[in-house]
Amino acid sequence: MSSPVRPAVRFHGRLELPLELTVDELRALPAHRVRVTFDCLGSGPQEHGFEGPRLWDVLRAARPRVDLRGRRQRLRLLLDVAGADGHRAVLSWAEIDPEFGGQQVLLATSIDGTPLDDAGPQLVVPADVCGARYVSGITEVWVGEPQH
Repeated sequence: MSSPVRPAVRFHGRLELPLELTVDELRALPAHRVRVTFDCLGSGPQEHGFEGPRLWDVLRAARPRVDLRGRRQRLRLLLDVAGADGHRAVLSWAEIDPEFGGQQVLLATSIDGTPLDDAGPQLVVPADVCGARYVSGITEVWVGEPQH
């Protein structure tokens, strides 16, 4: 009997090492914990505890094709995060870059202590008051510049 196929996140775009990582593989990276409160349009205020690696750390491991010493070049990068249900959220590189916004955005591997192995990781943007960018079941993260 074969084990079930676990969802994986594909990291691609301006990366030297495109990656595909399962929740279990994300869990092997240094984890951070956050307790957040946000407003959900459908179900009102929510409070949850999340754990997982920082998006910044995962993207740095994929070696972005950008001069990390050059600040202006980094300002052009966008992060497009897609979920299995078609929901998407866009962040700017500057939001997670420690030299700019430095937000501790997570790719959560658990919510309230419950592993997300079967559902896939969740994007967690602790600074957001609204929960619209909390993308569940992430399938891909694209890094690139906007198309004109």
